[in-house]
Amino acid sequence: MRALVIDDSRAMRAILRHFLEQLGFEVFEANHGLEGLDRLHQMGEVDLAMVDWNMPEMNGLDFVRAVRAENGGHPDLRLMMVTTETELDRVSEALEAGANEYVMKPFTKAVLAEKLVILGMTQV
Repeated sequence: MRALVIDDSRAMRAILRHFLEQLGFEVFEANHGLEGLDRLHQMGEVDLAMVDWNMPEMNGLDFVRAVRAENGGHPDLRLMMVTTETELDRVSEALEAGANEYVMKPFTKAVLAEKLVILGMTQV
């Protein structure tokens, strides 16, 4: 499986990359939403995108909206927001925009694993 990690924090990208690679994902990275859209189009088939909310150039919510608004909307791409935005309104907004799951920072490896199980991407 292929995953795209979109976060302006190099440290957070490294953490998510390490975790996903342990689960057998091939991982690609982007620094912000616009770069993420470019990478998504370059890569072809992608199974998962893990997206931060607060980034320069294009934030994560706008990335989710852009992906879902594209012709076809990448229906098989699972979008997971991984962010410090903890307000319930933000969670609802992301899910309504087309995110499939939402993880609040800081998180544990177990929480990420649980979310991937919910998305049908790994087994317990």
